Amino acid sequence: MNESFFQFLASDPLQALAALALWIVLYVIFGLVPVCAVIYGAYFLLTLPLRRAERARFFLDLLELGLKEGRTPEAAIAEAAASADRALGARFLWLGEHLAKGLRLSNALELVPRLLPRQFRAMLRAGERIGDMKKVLPACRLLLGDSVSQVRGALNYVILMAFLVTPFTIFVPLVLRVKVMPSYAQVFSGMMEGAALPAFTRLVFASSGVFTLVQVAALFLVWLALAAYVGGPRLHDWVHDQIPGLGDRLLCFLPWRLKRLQRDFSAMLAVLLDAEVPEVEAVTLAADCTGNATFRKRALKTGRMLAEGTRLPEAIRAMDDSGELRWRLANALQRRGGFLRALTGWHEALDARAFQLEQTAAQVTTTFLVLLNGFIVACIVIAIFLALVQLMNAAVLW
Repeated sequence: MNESFFQFLASDPLQALAALALWIVLYVIFGLVPVCAVIYGAYFLLTLPLRRAERARFFLDLLELGLKEGRTPEAAIAEAAASADRALGARFLWLGEHLAKGLRLSNALELVPRLLPRQFRAMLRAGERIGDMKKVLPACRLLLGDSVSQVRGALNYVILMAFLVTPFTIFVPLVLRVKVMPSYAQVFSGMMEGAALPAFTRLVFASSGVFTLVQVAALFLVWLALAAYVGGPRLHDWVHDQIPGLGDRLLCFLPWRLKRLQRDFSAMLAVLLDAEVPEVEAVTLAADCTGNATFRKRALKTGRMLAEGTRLPEAIRAMDDSGELRWRLANALQRRGGFLRALTGWHEALDARAFQLEQTAAQVTTTFLVLLNGFIVACIVIAIFLALVQLMNAAVLW
């Protein structure tokens, strides 16, 4: 083929070069471009949490810089947006337009909900309540580290297993059952004088589809987890609006999410108590900053106990079943230097524990998918070769 090409090149160089250029263009369009698009799509979806965190970090940096220079939060953000720099993003510029109309920062953020997650907006609203936005910025920055844990968990081949491997565990058995097994059963019945396939083979390729139903259920759960990962705060807000409280209750069953909710609640409660906000209001605002309806319900119960005269360490039991928060608050009341300073070590411990639990869950999920795929493949191979062994035994005896 190479010799014929060089002969063609020698006889008509222009047409040969044109054919080569056309082949290269087709290879790029139909070969490289789709592959690059798939790789970029996977990269884009995988790094979504990091981009959300980077957008929030950029907003907090601009806000903190403006506050250090003595400007109000509204003026700090409005002046940055007035530059019309494209690096700020369209949503940031929309926020600047709302602030230019005289709205407060918390009200303007509600009009641009996709700029910052609900928890950030609630924390900034709490900062306006105490009159010092600087005090809530450290609690806001605690949320930024969660994205690193999420991406590292996703890197444990969960997305690869969901998009490439797991669908084949359903596709292959279906093809074998619909296309291969009917002919296979006829051959087996003819050679074995009407005998049925082995029991295990019938179980794996059963017409009832129980085996396939288990695979579909596992695949559905994996894709549901991927949808939650890609959707992020936007999907959570949509579920919260459609079915209030359902997503929040489910999140409380995930141990790493529960640890982070406890961290966010405790951090904001310490900030509000240091700002001398009344205990009932401080508990309510701190629960709002978690963005979780379950914590808000617990906060209402804690508020009623505080209104009845119960001391804060005792009333806080409704927020934490383990009792650790109650013990730490009791110690913080006896120490000097503020609640936030006394609870900082616990917040860091909760953050580290949440990271460990999330990575463990990702590893367990990946291992389970690998074992599930191996089990399915093993069942298919055993089911097919079990019938072949019987056919071979029958042929030898015959």
